[in-house]
Amino acid sequence: MISPDWCTMMARYNAWQNRQLRDVLRAVPDAELSRDRGAFFQSILGTASHLLWADRLWMSRFNGGPRPECGIDESATAYAAFDGWQAARAETDHHIRIWAEALRADDLRGDLVWYSGLAEREISKPVAQCVTHLFNHQTHHRGQIHAMLTAAGSSAPVSDLAFMPDAP
Repeated sequence: MISPDWCTMMARYNAWQNRQLRDVLRAVPDAELSRDRGAFFQSILGTASHLLWADRLWMSRFNGGPRPECGIDESATAYAAFDGWQAARAETDHHIRIWAEALRADDLRGDLVWYSGLAEREISKPVAQCVTHLFNHQTHHRGQIHAMLTAAGSSAPVSDLAFMPDAP
């Protein structure tokens, strides 16, 4: 289904997108970042916070790293200040890249089993499907942020994978 090389490429893509997003968000006033825009996680920062929360949750499942301290209901406010989000985002992107670069084909086989607080039960899914979900979830929510930024009159970063720089 997927390969370690694909995971490494997607981890690079994720980090590139988040660096661009950080640079755009830096120019947006805090009140605008936190303004409820009718999205599922309300605001630009709320959506970015949820995405970071989810990345950390999935990474804790993949490699036993620290789990977020709150549940999904609080995920939009887990990183309520831009500076805190920015630092945690860079750290998490680095962590995802290191993890992806160390993957072997065997690591993507078999099932991942975890307890889901949302479903309130144990879940078992193919590891490759869960890894694919990690990267798809990132793209999905960054697309929402892109839409909120453009609707607010801000520029949004280039998101086409074909235009990702060759250098890591």
